[in-house]
Amino acid sequence: MRRYLLAGLLALAPLAAQGDVVLGSWNIKHLGWNNDKAVGQVAHVANHFDLLAIQELMDPAALAALEDELEALSGEAWSSMASHALGRSSYEEHYGFLWRESEVAYEDGAVVFIDHGDVFSREPYSARFRDVETDERFAAATVHVVYGDSVSDRLPEIEALADYWQWLGEAHPDTPRLLMGDFNLSPEHDAWAPLREQGAVPAVVEGASTLATTAGQYANLYDNLWYDAGRLAPDDKGVLRFPELLPFPHQEARDRVSDHVPVYVALNGATLERRAADGGELLASQQGSSCIDLNASGLDRLAELPHVGPARAQAIISGRPWQTPSELARVSGIGEGRLNDIRASGLLCGSQG
Repeated sequence: MRRYLLAGLLALAPLAAQGDVVLGSWNIKHLGWNNDKAVGQVAHVANHFDLLAIQELMDPAALAALEDELEALSGEAWSSMASHALGRSSYEEHYGFLWRESEVAYEDGAVVFIDHGDVFSREPYSARFRDVETDERFAAATVHVVYGDSVSDRLPEIEALADYWQWLGEAHPDTPRLLMGDFNLSPEHDAWAPLREQGAVPAVVEGASTLATTAGQYANLYDNLWYDAGRLAPDDKGVLRFPELLPFPHQEARDRVSDHVPVYVALNGATLERRAADGGELLASQQGSSCIDLNASGLDRLAELPHVGPARAQAIISGRPWQTPSELARVSGIGEGRLNDIRASGLLCGSQG
């Protein structure tokens, strides 16, 4: 079942807590262009989620093809819908939603925001969905903030998201809200203050969501899900570092799948279970969302490494970037024996282990 909707808002009902679902957001790097996209591998990654908000959808037909691939892969029914093309120049994108019918259903209210201030290059797209098992509703919105020539070019749209968040609450009263997308800005930036003041919090505050050009390395935390902290309490959240799941080297995964990884929240006891595309076993450092990245994790997470603690964690942060764990020998008090214990702990992410 496929829908391409630009609908007005419908009457909305009150909602309690969210159901047992995993919700993700993913910039799939020009999905729909003739760019040798590995659709089968994209589908494997998408199959980790019950609902996925998609940015950089260049052609709705590509979303339909991904839906077909997912149905063949999972043996389940999926649905999708897309916005109309959005953009101020010849470069335009669509937004998309893709969901597993056994877990999530479209409820109502799919609409592109009417941006009276003409701030957004690509106005946010939202819809209300329903958890099939519990009948509980939630409002999901997706946006791709303009990148521009510098951070200052992004700030007007970031600041306008506070007004959009308020509108989303007025349009969907008593309904949990999620703002999902590629924001091209770290969640720590001061420009997020107006959104935080309205009770929105970011799901991901550590790590990175973009693939660097160096194998095994990740760069910026640009992608996120902001959610209503008063109504939602995720049981699991983080980034899905998909290159660790695929039979592709890092650069091929970056080129043929995406240069962004998905971000997610899991609700009401749900957890995201990572699955290798070839059916093989994952390394211990790949199985959970809590692996420790020497170049991205915060002080508290780094301090969990054997023999590290707060002081050495701060030294690791000050010494970034780290190319290999062996370079930790530069940190005072970490000798060969302690370095071996850190490696053997299985706590380091991906190739850093």
